[in-house]
Amino acid sequence: MPKPRSSQVSLIDTPYYHCVSRCVRRAFLCGIDEYSGTSYEHRRTWVEDKVLWLSSE
Repeated sequence: MPKPRSSQVSLIDTPYYHCVSRCVRRAFLCGIDEYSGTSYEHRRTWVEDKVLWLSSE
């Protein structure tokens, strides 16, 4: 059974965390999809802005 995040994460011991994206169905979050040739670079700024906004609260 999953544990609540508050019992898994100790901000006192480890205040920094690495964010990982997980996409399904060969979907790309950012970058160029080598399979289809589609560029998703426009998303990179949005993701960075969102992470910075969330970390400022």
